[in-house]
Amino acid sequence: MTTASETLPYEAVLIVSFGGPEGPDDVMPFLENVLRGKNVPRERMLEVAEHYQHFGGVSPINEQCRKLIGALEAELAEHGPHLPVYWGNRNWAPMLPDTLRQMRDDGVRRAIAFFTSTFSSYSGCRQYRENLAAAQEAVGDGAPQIDKLRMPYNHPGFIETCAEHLRDALAQFPAERREAAKVLFTAHSIPLGMAENCAYERQLLEASRLTAEAVSANHWELVYQSRSGPPQQPWLEPDVCDRIESLHAEGGLTDVVILPIGFVSDHMEVLFDLDTEARQLCEKLGVGLVRASTMGTHPRAVRMIRELIEERIATERGAKPDRPAVGRFPANHDVCPKDCCLYTPQRPGGRPAGAAGGSRP
Repeated sequence: MTTASETLPYEAVLIVSFGGPEGPDDVMPFLENVLRGKNVPRERMLEVAEHYQHFGGVSPINEQCRKLIGALEAELAEHGPHLPVYWGNRNWAPMLPDTLRQMRDDGVRRAIAFFTSTFSSYSGCRQYRENLAAAQEAVGDGAPQIDKLRMPYNHPGFIETCAEHLRDALAQFPAERREAAKVLFTAHSIPLGMAENCAYERQLLEASRLTAEAVSANHWELVYQSRSGPPQQPWLEPDVCDRIESLHAEGGLTDVVILPIGFVSDHMEVLFDLDTEARQLCEKLGVGLVRASTMGTHPRAVRMIRELIEERIATERGAKPDRPAVGRFPANHDVCPKDCCLYTPQRPGGRPAGAAGGSRP
């Protein structure tokens, strides 16, 4: 626990997230921000806009960020370190340049950032670092230095949180059906060209394995959702709905738990692709479905963020703190190597499209 009298290497915490619309009029401007510079057809943008309008034009992500910030503020107030918490988004208010400008005006010179992503990929890590660099350039003189916390895919706090959510989901099935229930861990699909340059698949498989083993779930797979690229561009597979259909066709599929392990909180993808499309498919097939919670504001996850902050503070002070990690791999790096999670997508015909993310809004 850090006392108020100690000099800290950081003056604030910054939550960095994707952002989402908060009303019908926000949807198209938001999607234009997300898809700017990307080779996405207009009809695809309109299709995704309908997903948002189906839910009143409101993404759950901003409100869930507010709840996470509130929970983290309470955690830091009780246990320390006593740091203010700021929030900036990639695609919608509060935008990162505005947040960094406010931090500068508040006298913040250096902050530690938690990205609302627990797995390494271009769109989940490197692109956020690029967004921060662009925001610093936009702010100009006095823009705060921002360091990022390590990706916590194998931190015990993350695995314990996922395991509890999986246990709660399985408990919703009658005891006699629980053992046979299939567990599908889902994550946002990304282009293979992106996956080949990062540890995304490996980290997802490890976190899924650790979570399943923690609750003795023997029947599990990692699947993907929400791909948005052109048909000729290969993305990570199998798709969650395709896999449900194939498992049903193979026979013996009675119940499914879907745990969106690749999402820190409910995004529109979770609401539409899982709670709407996958649920409708399971109803059609006569398969029982329970969707497990995302990490959200589970107390163990919030404590994990505090522990990561304390760990990094100790490192910056020259100590060698414990860096807890479970499973087959060590704790992820604090500072990303220069070539970490590189991605240069290809336009049709093989021409580079420049740096662009693979996330669908």
